[in-house]
Amino acid sequence: MTDIDADDDGPDAAAPGPRGERIAKFLARAGIASRRDAEKLIAEGKVRVNNETVTQPAFFVQLDDLVVVDGKLVDPPERTRLWRYHKPDGLVTTHRDPQGRPTVFEKLPPHLPRVVSVGRLDLNSEGLLLLTNDGGLARRLELPSNHWIRRYRVRVFGQPDPAVLASLAKGITVEGVRYRGIEAALDSKKGDNCWLSVGLQEGRNREIRRVMQHLGLQVTRLIRVSYGPFQLGTLARGAVDEVNPKVLRDQLPADAKPVVVRPK
Repeated sequence: MTDIDADDDGPDAAAPGPRGERIAKFLARAGIASRRDAEKLIAEGKVRVNNETVTQPAFFVQLDDLVVVDGKLVDPPERTRLWRYHKPDGLVTTHRDPQGRPTVFEKLPPHLPRVVSVGRLDLNSEGLLLLTNDGGLARRLELPSNHWIRRYRVRVFGQPDPAVLASLAKGITVEGVRYRGIEAALDSKKGDNCWLSVGLQEGRNREIRRVMQHLGLQVTRLIRVSYGPFQLGTLARGAVDEVNPKVLRDQLPADAKPVVVRPK
């Protein structure tokens, strides 16, 4: 999860000002990279505007400027869009994997523009993954201040104690790491295999797996069924479905309303 920059606060933060828009924001909204990764590209000298190399992320760009990243022309940002994706297990949520494992973005339908994910699901997790063409929106949707609950169905091997699961609502410390309150309840049980319903706000890396392991339970399947107001529903495994623009506007927190900027 990434932290929002100080100058991103407010509903109109994504709107270009009179001087234009900071190059890192422009690249994020164009779906090239997150703002943090865009700043890395700038530091590496891979970003050029009107045939001049950009040397600092504070550089402002206009919609009619020619922006090139790593030798490729960048199209101006389109309107903000959001998709639901049913991620299968066995895929990593990254654009490039040093270990050569298959990635989410390699498996997406070819008609999609370049997108970034809202948060991540690890290699062995599946279910709802939100995708957007606006890196700034992705950062906002990840913020804990949204108070959005992420809900999961979790299959574990072991014998969970319902009282211990209920106590997770108070938070728990695992190997020196303090996790905030977690909603957890037993749904069904068959022998040593059980299905749990789990809800959390924080969503730290491998949080559910680490907490369950601490309780003596081995996670054998983990499916995210919702992210805030957005639901997995009956979306088929590997399928992508765009969120209706009106639904997107209605469901977002006030400070995360997407600003539609159409190129000239």
